[in-house]
This record gives sequence, C-alpha cells and structure tokens, in this order.
Amino acid sequence: MDRIPFPSRALFALAALWLSAGVLTHAQPTSDPVAPASSYMPVNSEEPFDAVQRRMVSAKPGIMQAHQTFLAERYDLANRPAAGVTMTRGKPVQAGARARLLPGVTWEMLAALTPDEIRARDIFPAGFRPLPHPNHPEGGMVFPLFVIDELKRQEQRDLTRFDLDFDLPDHFLPEFPAAIFLTTRPDLGDVSQGKVVTLDNYFALFNGILNPKQLEGLRLLLTPFPQQQFNATDDRRSARPSRGVACFDCHSNGHTDAATHLAGDARPQSFRHRIDTPSLRGVNIQQTFGSQRAMKSIEDFTEFEQRGAYFDGDPVIAAKKGVNVLDRGSQVHAMAEMQELFDFPPAPKLNVLGRLDPAKATAPELHGQAVFFGKGQCAVCHAPPYYTDNSMHNLQTGRFFTPQMVRGAMMTADGPIKTFPLRGLKDSPPYLHDGRLLTLADTVEFFNLILGTQLTAEEKSDLEAFLRVL
Repeated sequence: MDRIPFPSRALFALAALWLSAGVLTHAQPTSDPVAPASSYMPVNSEEPFDAVQRRMVSAKPGIMQAHQTFLAERYDLANRPAAGVTMTRGKPVQAGARARLLPGVTWEMLAALTPDEIRARDIFPAGFRPLPHPNHPEGGMVFPLFVIDELKRQEQRDLTRFDLDFDLPDHFLPEFPAAIFLTTRPDLGDVSQGKVVTLDNYFALFNGILNPKQLEGLRLLLTPFPQQQFNATDDRRSARPSRGVACFDCHSNGHTDAATHLAGDARPQSFRHRIDTPSLRGVNIQQTFGSQRAMKSIEDFTEFEQRGAYFDGDPVIAAKKGVNVLDRGSQVHAMAEMQELFDFPPAPKLNVLGRLDPAKATAPELHGQAVFFGKGQCAVCHAPPYYTDNSMHNLQTGRFFTPQMVRGAMMTADGPIKTFPLRGLKDSPPYLHDGRLLTLADTVEFFNLILGTQLTAEEKSDLEAFLRVL
C-alpha cells in the first residue's frame, strides 16, 4: 500500500467501501440471517402466563375448526358401526374404509397403478399420509374428553388443555373402560369390574390378585408426575398448576385410550411424528418398544418415558419442570413387571398355534386366514401365535407422494416402524403408529397399496373378517 500514490490509495479505499456496500455489484442488500433451528426449546418464558393463556384461549376455536375441516376433507367421520362386531366389552367396531378418495378415483384403480404413477398424479389418499397433531406447531399430550372427565371425577385432577382439544370422534377410539386380562390369572377373565383403574381404586381392585411388588409397580404407573404441558411452571398448558400425567392416563387399564402426542425423537418440530398410544397388552411377548425407537426392553422404555419423552425429548426442560428420576433397580423394575402382566383378550376361535379352529370359524374368516398367510403377505411380518416378528420395517410410503408441509407437519416418508402384534386388534383403533388409519378396512386398503398385493373385494372383506377374530 505504501507504494501506491495517495490519490490512487484514496480511490482504492473508496472502491473497497463501495464493494462492501454492494454499490459496484448487482447484489441486493441482504436481510439479517435467519437463526438456524435449535434442538432445544426455550427455558425461560418471556411472556406472562396470563397473556399466553388469553392469547391461546382466543385462538383455540379457529385452530380446532380448521383442523376439523381438514379431518373432514381427509376422512368420512360418520358413525357407521359394523353389524354384529364389537370390542371385548361391547363397544361397536366401525365399518368401511374411511380415507376419502379424489373424485373419479376408486380403490381398484389405485391398486392397478404403480407407486410412481400414483405419485405423478398426486392421488395417494390424504388419509394414508402422516396424520398431523391437532396443532402440530404446538404439539404436546392431548386426551379424549372421556378420559379427562373420568380423572376429574375420581381424582379431581384436570387434564384439560386451554389451547387444544382431542380431535378424532369417540366412535373411532378404543372402548373405555377397557377390559383387563392378566397373564398370571387367566381364570379370572376381565378383572376391571368395568372400572377405570386409578390411585383411587387400584388397591381395592388388585389386593389379593397381585403380589406386593406388582402392586407397587401399578401404584407408580398410576402416579402423576410433571410433564411438558401439565406441570407447575408458567409455560404449562393447563389453567391451574398441575400434578402432571400418569403412565395410565394414556395406557388406561393397561391398554390404550388413544391419547395423542408428538414423538420427541426428531427435530425440527415439523418432522416430529404424531403418536397414537399403543396398547400395553402383550408386552410380555414383545422385544421392541417405541413405534420407531426400537428400544430393547420395557424397562428402557419406562425409564425413557419418564426422563425424556414426557418433556418432548428435552432433558433441559425436564430439569426445569420436575423430571421424575426413577430408581432402575426397584421402581423401574416393579413398573416393568406390572406392565408384563397385561394379556391380550381371549380369542376363542384360535387354537394353541394361533390359527383358526375350523370347527369354530366361518367360511369368510377361514378364507381371510388363507389370504393373510398367502396372497396378502401379511404373515411375512405378522407371524402367529401373536402376529408379530418383533422387528422394524420400512414401508417406503414416500414412493407414493411428494413431500409437502400440511398444517405445520412435513408429510414425508415414515422410516422404519415397529411390527405391532395383531392379537386383539379390533380393540385398538385407530391404526398405524400415528393413528392415520381409522378402521380395519382402511388398514387392509393401505397395505394392499403398499405391498401391491392386488386383492379382490372379496379377499379384502374376508381378510378384515379374519383380523376381527384375532
């Protein structure tokens, strides 16, 4: 620089200044950079609780109306029970595929097309794509009203959210209260006495049936602990400070009440998957836990739920809201042992190998079994007697549609999913890991497309008949 004459040095400096400002280039002034998405949630609430509550209560009707309109466009939500088909305690099972097809499209037409053709024409049913949370950008646990009302009655504990309500109609959900069958006492049949088990009544119901360790495990499964939306902090979603949520608030009676949440495994928020609460029936024969986490023991799953999943997978938030650090050697073990006692409901038409007894089954059920083990390819993953292979499978659903953002959720491929047991299947609607399939008929149509099995109308009907008796 010292060898450049003064005027040139001045021009050089001025040019540098202009370049830095974009004057000598075609570049437009840039806006402030957008901060990258963080894996962590904000810990300190800057907006007062009263202001948050007023804002969310005001927005709630519009959010729920928009979501109900979305569901009605995606599904036929009418209450149309199947004739003569009920769950264990008598709740009707819904009939027919409820995912809506685009005008002019039929199930037979879809089944005749390749995945690439379906994707190119954008005719993969919306009801077969990932199901968003009622308010996906917000997320969190949401409970059906019948669960909320029963816990209010028994425990004076309120799981109402001031910002959201549960979205799916009751007739698509499991019966409540659910029956309870124990692997240790099959002679007793349903031990629920038609009641929802809570801290209020568990001892009276199970004293003399369970051993002391199992009773303690059941007590812990019924004990509320702080959770992301239900706790005492000022960023909760309950009107009053809350004692929290219990394991059996979602897994009511050791089964499921279809309470929903977002899995804490993925970031950003739009890629988090909705969770349909799985049943705890048959945990004793399972080796994989979590619909996509593939944890290897019920103890791991129990501890993970309390330490992380309750807080959207963020241990920093857990430390703030009141994480429940369970003792692995006693508390976790007792809770796991109790969970392993919940059995599938009886299936009187199945023999000891899990196949139909020809003397008890109808012709459609026997034909459906043949489809299940043959053309339908269902048994490749769902092997008897419990109809699972305790593995994970990637259904490659992304073959059928182009990823897009819908209601704050990224509609994209699902990745590997746990093979759920099919025993007692009719008691556990809705189906798939996020509850996107409302009926067994939807499930049959979905897998007919995914697997390309080209089932006829009769084969699909009979396959559904077989699934109902498992």
